Amino acid sequence: MKSPFPGIDPYLEDPAFWEDFHRRFITVIADALLAELPPSYDAQIDERVRLVEADSERAGSRLPDVSVDWINRPQSSAGGTPAETAGSAVLTPVAIPMPALEEYRDVWVEVVHLPERNLVTAIEVLSPTNKTDEGAAVYHNTRIELYTRHVNLVEIDLLRGGDRLSLAKPLPPGDYYAFVARDQRRPLVDVYAWGLRGPLPTVPIPLLPQDGDVNLNLAEVFASTYERGRYAQRLRYERPVSPPVPEADRAWVSALAAGKS
Repeated sequence: MKSPFPGIDPYLEDPAFWEDFHRRFITVIADALLAELPPSYDAQIDERVRLVEADSERAGSRLPDVSVDWINRPQSSAGGTPAETAGSAVLTPVAIPMPALEEYRDVWVEVVHLPERNLVTAIEVLSPTNKTDEGAAVYHNTRIELYTRHVNLVEIDLLRGGDRLSLAKPLPPGDYYAFVARDQRRPLVDVYAWGLRGPLPTVPIPLLPQDGDVNLNLAEVFASTYERGRYAQRLRYERPVSPPVPEADRAWVSALAAGKS
């Protein structure tokens, strides 16, 4: 069954479904590229694991790392010999938990040139951890690393929540974005913007300059992902969408969701 929405389905931002959708979407992107790439290229999925300190409420007062008991007088053992020198300290350790760690897996698509398998283009589909707090800083460093390696970078932002990619000028109006940064054109970035009510666009995936681009039809990728994941049966269309949509779109979203709930 198809999504009730003409473009990206806003109900997929529910944390209960986004990670599953994210992985499926990336897999379909790789499959779609393999059907379009010249024989001298390959598309592969790669990932890395990050350990991030989990957020926790800090207590109003913190326990010290050790407790200190000062001894001002020599203490005698059973035989009458002082057990401690005056002014020495007996340190009693206090067991304090280390910060809890959460595991995050970053997954992306790489377009490599054959036969040497040199990385030509990285395709990132942003997740909430790429757009907030510590994860945003880590992802920023990844972006800089790709730039310095002269790798083309395509970033697809299908999330209304979180921080946007920071550029030298304000982004054009939109709910969703795709950013195409070609190594030969930096620092310029081609920005594709579209709204909640619009269809997903086709974006170019740059190869080596002499080989041009291949096109990635995001609308087809999304439709295939939605149907393969059976999201028509799984998404919670009876609930309010989160994060909330603008007031002007709420009645429209509710009407389309009502047809599925």
